[in-house]
Amino acid sequence: MFSKILIANRGEIALRIIRAAEELGIESVAVYSEQDRDAKYAARATEAYNLGAGPPSDNYLNVEKIIDVAKRSGAEAIHPGYGFLAENAHFASACEEAGIVFIGPPASAIEAMGSKTRARELMQKAGVPIVPGTTEPVATVKDALKIAQKEIGFPVAVKAAGGGGGKGFRVALTEAELPDAFEGAAREGEKFFSDATVYLERYLPDPRHVEVQVLADSHGNVIHLGERDCSIQRRHQKLIEESPAPEWVVDSELRERIGQIGVEAARAVNYVGAGTVEGLLADGEYFFLEMNTRVQVEHCVTELTTGIDIVKQGIQAAAGEPLSYTQADIQLRGHAIECRINAEDASRKFAPTPGSITTYSEPSGPGVRIDSGVGAGDEISPNYDPMVAKLICWDSDRAQATSRMLRALAEYEIGGLTTLIPFHRALLATEQWARGETCRDLVEDAKWLASTAPAPADAVAAPDSDEDEPKVARNYTVEVSGRRFDVNVIGPPSQFGATNGAGAAPGAHAQRQAPKRAQRGASSGGGPDTLTSPLQGNMWKVVVKQGDTVEAGQLLCIIEAMKMENEIMAHKAGVIVDLPITEGEPIAAGAPIATITAAAGGA
Repeated sequence: MFSKILIANRGEIALRIIRAAEELGIESVAVYSEQDRDAKYAARATEAYNLGAGPPSDNYLNVEKIIDVAKRSGAEAIHPGYGFLAENAHFASACEEAGIVFIGPPASAIEAMGSKTRARELMQKAGVPIVPGTTEPVATVKDALKIAQKEIGFPVAVKAAGGGGGKGFRVALTEAELPDAFEGAAREGEKFFSDATVYLERYLPDPRHVEVQVLADSHGNVIHLGERDCSIQRRHQKLIEESPAPEWVVDSELRERIGQIGVEAARAVNYVGAGTVEGLLADGEYFFLEMNTRVQVEHCVTELTTGIDIVKQGIQAAAGEPLSYTQADIQLRGHAIECRINAEDASRKFAPTPGSITTYSEPSGPGVRIDSGVGAGDEISPNYDPMVAKLICWDSDRAQATSRMLRALAEYEIGGLTTLIPFHRALLATEQWARGETCRDLVEDAKWLASTAPAPADAVAAPDSDEDEPKVARNYTVEVSGRRFDVNVIGPPSQFGATNGAGAAPGAHAQRQAPKRAQRGASSGGGPDTLTSPLQGNMWKVVVKQGDTVEAGQLLCIIEAMKMENEIMAHKAGVIVDLPITEGEPIAAGAPIATITAAAGGA
């Protein structure tokens, strides 16, 4: 077994790996960017090294810097976690060349499964069912149109060959939508995976996303730990995961078939460590989607239903030890659900909401697990993904686990940020969730999402409040005739003698509300002449110019925030008389994007 390992990651997954290392008697080495200097995981590790300031490309994605720290610290192995360099074959090879063990599969397996087209070809040869589509890259929109017309039909999915995690995935419902889908998938593939290659698949409109957890060692042992249902998604990114899938969706026979597909996929690439084979379940047919050659964000639900520490098993496998379990040892007990607590506002189409955490209190009690790496005073940066924490609940069956999750969500308090807690509470209380549906009709329904806005209960509008001034909510506890009441007051910060969402009186809770002007401009068909940004981020692309005539709902620009592209549409028809935005430049929430008037030349 290793005596010291380096964790090439940050946040909750870094802390998760450090804890596993401590239980195995292994010293840990953390790396951190200047922005993460005070992060909890860096303080928890045995040693910590500063990788410098700047974007992730200068630190967490800098292979040379990380290898150098591993050598200087004497770390024998590197655990990549998920994201960043976790599925980077070059990084795995660089570790091997430096005499450092990569805690994960061999570079050849990462390379094989990292290219979705090659992975589809390998799985097809191995007899694993794949979604109908191409196994070769598609070079041009013209070629894509020809293939879609003659072989696949519409709707068709355009996917980046190096994609994953919902990135580089666009859908064309009609021929007219194919050029934009092709360009968007290629653009995201180039940006996030340095590979603009795309391929086509038949688009399955409402499939279930069912994946299987696999473990493999270097002695030829490969097992699966049952399935996870990850069908609750937005923009092809997961929001809620559960294990096992609802019993009326996956029975014991289908579970064995899906598990065997996962095992065969792992064997086909000589896999070692923890990995996940993802698939789509539609009308009783199960198709291979992709293999994630790393530990998954949602591995926690499988740990709770099997009692197996997946991270520790991955470390032991990398050290050359055999798996501690055989397939016959695997028994699923009870039901587990995970809610991703992201800094996002579901009521505004999941707009990222980076900022400082003012107050923080986690739920607890039987069957409740929190994987987080933050606390009060910490910053959720727009430079990284929006995850604040993962809340995982276990109980004897799905209904009981849901009740426990709702109780835990009600206990969770995060001040200073809008998070997905109100969304999770709303969705888990629906009949659709109880019936085990994909809930896609809700997640894609702007009106239903708007109903999940984090408006405080019993809210009272503050007198003389300015309609267009950003609002905050303050919670006061009062007693009347010996009975305690919580009263929430909404108004501008000046109403409370403070200048922002923080600075509340002791015991008061503050939650920032987005300016109404920004919400109106981003969603309505009329309203003020000036459209303001609903979020903070970087101006990724501007598709119009000053003087253009636009229609309501027409695409103006794309803002990148927290690894997501957010399309900003015109809030009204007219002429763009002012366009104070530049590609590549940062933009603040509430900053002007465009001024549009009904008549040319007016302002």
